[in-house]
Amino acid sequence: MGAHSKGAVRAVRTVRAEGDAAPAARDRYFDTLRALALVRVVAYHAFGWPWAGLVFPSMGVMFGLAGTLMARSLRRRPAGAVVRSRLRRLLPPFWCWGLFVAGAMLVRGWMPGWQLVYWVVPLGDPPGSAWGEQAWEILWYLRTYLWFVLLSPLLLRLFRLAPVAVLLLSLAPIAVLQFLWQPPDDRFGTGLLDLATYLFCWVLGFAHRDGVLDRLKPVAVVVPSLAALACGAWYAFAHRAEYGTYDLDDIPFAQALWSAGFVTLLMYSKARLGVDFSGLARLRRLDRLVTVFNARAVTLYLWHELALVLAVPLIDRLWDVPAFEAYLPLESQWFLLGVGWVLIAVFVLLFGWVEDVAARKRARLLP
Repeated sequence: MGAHSKGAVRAVRTVRAEGDAAPAARDRYFDTLRALALVRVVAYHAFGWPWAGLVFPSMGVMFGLAGTLMARSLRRRPAGAVVRSRLRRLLPPFWCWGLFVAGAMLVRGWMPGWQLVYWVVPLGDPPGSAWGEQAWEILWYLRTYLWFVLLSPLLLRLFRLAPVAVLLLSLAPIAVLQFLWQPPDDRFGTGLLDLATYLFCWVLGFAHRDGVLDRLKPVAVVVPSLAALACGAWYAFAHRAEYGTYDLDDIPFAQALWSAGFVTLLMYSKARLGVDFSGLARLRRLDRLVTVFNARAVTLYLWHELALVLAVPLIDRLWDVPAFEAYLPLESQWFLLGVGWVLIAVFVLLFGWVEDVAARKRARLLP
């Protein structure tokens, strides 16, 4: 082998070692957490369980995982390229979904103003009619995610100046908004509140990616995490009368604390204890399901509420068939959830390929 060939081989090996040429292997622990988060979101919207967030704070988990992936991408590529890539992956599935939802509202007489621009880039909550609210109210997550993506280059620089201090201070904004300054009841105030609620989880993703959690002793992580969980639960139940519920989704300060403690323990288990779900590969069907959930996460999240909405009139039609009325549990919410998942699967097959196109991959019905 000539000198130039050997040099080329060494160069390829170096690039692959740095992670710039070869795609990173999937982390089954994080993939499984994301899949569980999506399952919990769908179940919560079907049943409305106020305790669901205490069992598994899905949004905190999803923001924590997204923060980790963002930090990894920013280490490998320029910030501008990373932000453009995230926008490209997010917006086409959103536009596809929006054509149906916004179109249906327009047909039913909805008259939007200049805020229609938020249906192009959801930097603020896209407007909508009361008729379609159940479908579009979930867009707060995309709006918050988009702002975190835009802010991440700056946030990551600040984090690396003093990692532990910045991580702890990331809980300060939600405390300020809770006790010192009430944000306005508009798009700006709502967006600011959501960013403050999940800022810690996003920055925690940076801490995991940069190995900060690995270097901390168990007592320095577990004790504060348990304290955050205790304070979050206490605040939720102590202010139950004020909010009319102990549902964390309605109590941002409790949500921030509970999510901070919960996601920290999940991340620390991965970083310090090496928790790994690689054995999931032996359960081929379950492993395949986790793969599909992760490859179609945006599609699944966007269309799940619409699936649950459409499940209701579909079940109403089943009452007209005597056999179905006699043998199917048409009144059960579990049956509604089952029908909802069937419709979600249909939507994933119909529109999931948009995520492939957005990621510049070959369009497929299923990954």
